[in-house]
Amino acid sequence: MKAVRFHQPGGPLIYEEVPKPTAGRDEVVVRVMACAVNHLDLWIRQGTPSYPISLPHIAGSDVSGVVEEIGPGVDGASLGDKVIIAPGLSCFRCSFCQSGHDNLCKVYRIFGAGCDGGYAEFTKAPAENIILMPGGLSFEEAAAFPLTFLTAWHMLVTRANLRPGQDLLVLAGGSGIGCAAIQIGKLIGARVIVTAGTQQKLNKARRLGADIFINHTDTDFTSVVDVVTHGRGVDVVFEHVGPETFHQGLLALAKTGTLVTCGATTGPIANLDLRLLFTKELSVLGARMGTLAELMEVTRLIERKTLSPVIDSVYPLDQADQAHERMRSRDVFGKLILKP
Repeated sequence: MKAVRFHQPGGPLIYEEVPKPTAGRDEVVVRVMACAVNHLDLWIRQGTPSYPISLPHIAGSDVSGVVEEIGPGVDGASLGDKVIIAPGLSCFRCSFCQSGHDNLCKVYRIFGAGCDGGYAEFTKAPAENIILMPGGLSFEEAAAFPLTFLTAWHMLVTRANLRPGQDLLVLAGGSGIGCAAIQIGKLIGARVIVTAGTQQKLNKARRLGADIFINHTDTDFTSVVDVVTHGRGVDVVFEHVGPETFHQGLLALAKTGTLVTCGATTGPIANLDLRLLFTKELSVLGARMGTLAELMEVTRLIERKTLSPVIDSVYPLDQADQAHERMRSRDVFGKLILKP
């Protein structure tokens, strides 16, 4: 089969012939019809201790496709089923998994990071991670939502407990996860304030339902937040950028507000003024993707069209390198999709 691999940290993506995977016990082989590109793919390609991999490596965490082969011991999957792959890999036996916190499993990995992923014509995954594709979606749309919508749901609903009538600030709203956060915030009933780097992205955020728009390229978003909230600040900040925006996000919070974060696109180390935390009684929460149960809930909302995947562009698999360069440029609104 054809796949895209890199052979060394920071090395080029190579479109090449590799062995087709075979299904072992409790595994399913999926013919990949679409695979989304995530910032995670770029980090893994550069090399990071947080995600140890074997080289050469096939990236790609968000996969939609068709069941091609079923291994021994698999129930609930049939040849030809249209499916997505849940991106969180857990043991489903430890105390965390059995209590419904499978994203905190001690052996937790992300598909395409802890194992080969979906930049290929075929891939394999544990049967527990195979989910029937929502009806009425294209394969491209089905690949565009699992990781980002799951993470945004876990951040806003489970961790931050966003409530109707609250003010939500979504940073970098043009990203895939930002698009998801805007929609989830509006579904809950919050007033959504969004930042983005261009007016074009802000116009697209408006179509997703956002209420207030800030171009962070030429405007200090904290000053705008101060004006539109009459000096109060927002209840929840949706943070995934890292040190470039972390401190400003804290400044934008109301008293007893919550900043919830899932990523570090601009770096892993952020300054934290402890005086802000205790004088305003702020909460800073981390979020590690989400649970399988949460993904099932998001999938139902996607199927009902309550939430909608957002696609920027679709690339042939052999143009994965161009897709990575596009993501690095930040000239993206929604998801970039690869098609074998």
